[in-house]
Amino acid sequence: MAEKFEISDGNKEDKYNLLYRQAKMLAENEPDFIALLANLASMIHFTFGFFWTGFYRVCGSELVLGPFQGPLACSRIPYGKGVCGSAWKEEKTIIVENVDEFPGHIACSNESKSEIVVPFRINGRIAGVLDIDSNVLSTFDETDKKWLEKILTLIDL
Repeated sequence: MAEKFEISDGNKEDKYNLLYRQAKMLAENEPDFIALLANLASMIHFTFGFFWTGFYRVCGSELVLGPFQGPLACSRIPYGKGVCGSAWKEEKTIIVENVDEFPGHIACSNESKSEIVVPFRINGRIAGVLDIDSNVLSTFDETDKKWLEKILTLIDL
């Protein structure tokens, strides 16, 4: 019998807890990397209603657009540039409360107001980043960071 998932009061922690359990089941049963990224992007995007949710993959000296949900996106981002390239270079999650205040921000859409970028590893090396944009200022916090980092550990099974 399949496990039943329910959100008790709809708060952020509950949503992430449920999302993590669903993502874990998905990751354990999906051997294709691109299919996994596509479904993770969709799950995260529709759970929270973000403006843009997607992955960029490390390809040489740049990040190349991978599976995503949302409007048209930048296709390539150089190493160390913008929020995504900076998170890759620094090998850490970056939360931006107001993208207009981030030096060198790459604006794929002027509707994006805040952003979180979480790098993920495969075999110990940064293999890409999860990029999430919101059209509301100060959307992301330490709860998002904690849970998104945990979810991305599922990619390197």
